[in-house]
Amino acid sequence: MAARTYGARRRTASLFIHLVLIAGALVMVVPFVWMVLTSLKTLGDSTQVPPVIIPRKWNWSNYAEVIAALPFLKFYWNTIVTTAAKTAGQLLLCSMAAYAFARFRFPGRHFLFIVALSVLMVPGQVFLIPQYMIMKHLGWLNSLLALIVPGLFSAFGTFLLRQFFMTLPKELEEAAKMDGCNPFGVFWKIMLPQARSGLIALGIFVILWSWNDLMWPMIVINSPDKMPLSVGLASLQGEHTTNYPILMAGSLLAIWPLIVIYILFQRHFIEGIAFTGSK
Repeated sequence: MAARTYGARRRTASLFIHLVLIAGALVMVVPFVWMVLTSLKTLGDSTQVPPVIIPRKWNWSNYAEVIAALPFLKFYWNTIVTTAAKTAGQLLLCSMAAYAFARFRFPGRHFLFIVALSVLMVPGQVFLIPQYMIMKHLGWLNSLLALIVPGLFSAFGTFLLRQFFMTLPKELEEAAKMDGCNPFGVFWKIMLPQARSGLIALGIFVILWSWNDLMWPMIVINSPDKMPLSVGLASLQGEHTTNYPILMAGSLLAIWPLIVIYILFQRHFIEGIAFTGSK
């Protein structure tokens, strides 16, 4: 009798958890579905009250109009260049710093790591003025360097990969050292390949942050030929009125690469987050 009661409670708890997860999934999916439907509506349907959910007329011309209104290829190129550079920089620099904090023993190691993590406690807006002044003195304003260089390193990336390196067995390093491998060789040839899931997880995070970054590019970029997608789409937002179907069509064109990347690497992304949280 007790076993049946326990089994019924477990099924009830499992049902409740699944219902909560389904509700959360719907909350996340509904805005995306609404964006897709709005991108196919006419301006009248998109602003009508009560709202029109299914377009009465499927207006595919919105995508042609947004491509004609904005230099999407140039925006894509600028976004891809800055995102690729920042992702490569963070994967290299953050992994080196993370490995040093996780494995090397040197004076002040814990203090320096705490100082690095303290950056996460400060709102990013605090750094905007100092970063802008640095870019101005370097003569990098209105250039892709102003978008790339400040994002080449992050405290979050260092913390994420440090946690991952701490889960790897030390026997791998000891065996490599016995075979005559130097410290950099151990890191590059042995430990870094073992941290592939963590690197993919960090890479996806950096791609998302870089692709969607808006505030910093709007501050340092004022030339259309240097604008990334986020700033280009912001120009579609009118001061008094906004053509929402055109804006949603442009937004959908901007985010489809991120959706494809996540679908392709979702298993590694989930594994990386799971492993880094296991310590």
